[in-house]
This record gives sequence, C-alpha cells and structure tokens, in this order.
Amino acid sequence: MCNFRPKTYSASGAMMWLPLLLLSSPAFLQSQEYTKILLNEFNPKSIYKIPVSRVEKARYPAIDFHSHDYPKSDQEVDAWVKTMDACNIVKSIVLSYTTGPAFDAVIKKYSRYPDRFEVWCGFDYTGMNEPGWSERAIRELERCHALGARGVGELGDKGLGEYYSKPTPGIGMHVDDPRLRPLLKRCGELNMPVSIHVAEDAWMYEPADASNDGLMNAAKWHVDMNVPGKLGHDALIQTLENAVRDHPGTLFIACHLANSCADLGRIAGMLDRYPNLYTEMAARFGEIAPIPRQTKAFMEKYSRRILYGTDMGTSENMYRTTFRILETADEHFYEKDRFNYHWPLHGLDLSDKTLKRIYALNGKRILKRR
Repeated sequence: MCNFRPKTYSASGAMMWLPLLLLSSPAFLQSQEYTKILLNEFNPKSIYKIPVSRVEKARYPAIDFHSHDYPKSDQEVDAWVKTMDACNIVKSIVLSYTTGPAFDAVIKKYSRYPDRFEVWCGFDYTGMNEPGWSERAIRELERCHALGARGVGELGDKGLGEYYSKPTPGIGMHVDDPRLRPLLKRCGELNMPVSIHVAEDAWMYEPADASNDGLMNAAKWHVDMNVPGKLGHDALIQTLENAVRDHPGTLFIACHLANSCADLGRIAGMLDRYPNLYTEMAARFGEIAPIPRQTKAFMEKYSRRILYGTDMGTSENMYRTTFRILETADEHFYEKDRFNYHWPLHGLDLSDKTLKRIYALNGKRILKRR
C-alpha cells in the first residue's frame, strides 16, 4: 500500500511566501528603478489631453528690450534678421556691456540694419578709484552716445559690484554709489535709459538641497554668500531702489523683473513709487509661468511699465516659447531643456491690450523720448 500523500499548504503559509514571490517578480524589480533616477535626469512628459498651441509669431509687432551681441559674423546677423522677420520682432536692443574699441566694433557690426537694432553701451570703470574718474567716464559715455548708443546696459551686480561692463568691471561699486551719481544724472540729460540687473532670484540664495523647488537652477546659479562684503538679494534690490529714487530724471529698466519673481510684490511696490522705473521679464519665463494667475494679475495691472525681453539667444523656437507663455492659456507643459526646471509651466493668456503694450507700445514710448 502506498503511503504517499500530496503535500498541502495552509493559508497562513501561503501568505508567508506571497511577499517574497512579489518582491522577486520582474514587474516589482522594474518598478524599483525609479529610486535610481537622478533629478537632473527627470524629464517628464505631460500626459494630459489638453490643447497645445504653437504660436509662430508674436500677435503684435514686438521690440525685444533684452538681447546681446550673439552673432559672430555678418552672415549670422543676417540670419538673425530673418528669424526676427519670421517671429514678428521689429527691433532688438543689443545690450553690449562695452565701451571703447569693443563698443565701436559692435556698433559697426549692426550698422547695416539701423532700423532693426540698437546697440547700448556700458560704463567705463577704468580708474574708478582715481581722482577725476567720473568726468572721464562721462566723456566716454558721451562719445558712445555720439556713435549711436541710445541707452546703457546691461549693468549688472550680483553682490560685489558692477562687474558686467567691459573692458573694466566695476567691482566694489554698486549702482547707488555716490561716484556713479554724475553718470546716472548725465544719462537722464542724454535721454539714455539705464538697463540694470541686480541680484539673482530667491532660489539661488537658498540651500541647494531637497527642499529647494528650483533645485537644478538653484545649484547652477547658486550665489555664494560666504564672501566678505558681498550684498545679499534684498540689499541689492535696495541699491536699485536708491538709485531710481535719487535720479527721477533718469529712466531705469529693471532686468528680469528685478529678480523678484518669487515676490512680485517687491517690484510692484517700486513701480508704484517711481514713475521713472520700467521692468522686463527676459530669461524669467520659466520662473513666472508656474504661477500664471498671480503673474497675469501683475502684468495686467502694470501693463504700461513692462517691456518684452528675451536674453536667450536668437532661435525661432526660443521666441515662440515666449509667445506661447504670454499669449496662450495652455496648461501643464514642460520646457526643461530651455529653462532647466522640472516644474510644469502655464500660459498667462494676457489680454490684447496688455500684449500690445508689453510687446511694443511701452518700448516705442521709451525710444521716442530720445
């Protein structure tokens, strides 16, 4: 007689083995790969079935108040003009930073298109700690103006002083420095707007850790405050406000929304107080598009004081990305390759009245007063 019996398992025994079977399954092992994804590899694609707009050109002719000397040859200048034509950009302001022979060369480069480009100069800080510097710097400013500079910029201070200008940076001199007062006053007399970048946005001052929602840019553009004498974000914004307040006859343009994208109330308050202040959103589309309702309310309210600017090169896709953000009501889309943020963006759906002002009417008013 055979004593063999089939082996049986209790329900409790099966429950013991089930987790081990699941943990070893291919599906589970594959799902664990997400723990190995680095943030700089995270490249989400929107899954929402919602409208996607492609805006080929600006709804109204636009003046770009924040560009730079990107082309390296006449052929590249010609190509840029064709791109501007395709995208309805009627004029670009080339912020050269430069004085002296370097400025002269930039002026010459764009001279074939006098109606399409304006080249603005910098300040010459050479010998700024020596007696008579302000007078010499004013003479160079006047020389550049005579050659065609109708504005100054982009001045730039990220904490240690005006270091953007070439050939000599103004390290140690902030825009409210008494030594700059004669130059800023002369800019007003010559009707030369002053385009100025102060600070960086708030993310760049926060620790580049897991709590920073703009981490990848915060790490790339991190502002090291462990430097003696370096001014922080709020102190730099205050230097700008001091200069604007002390020179009511000079028109200032705060680049990048005064790097106050995380607190638009800061630049709004300055616009309320100082009629000689304008601002532009160049290279800050990635920072303002995540909060479309607040940004739209700000832009609609201050639509007479905001200028269109890019500061991101000369490609058609770059311009069209800015148009999509300003003009459409598109939701939840990504532009990681352009802006380096992993957060989704949203269109601002600005009114036609506001678009007309931001794209060109405000700029024409500034350019006409010279």
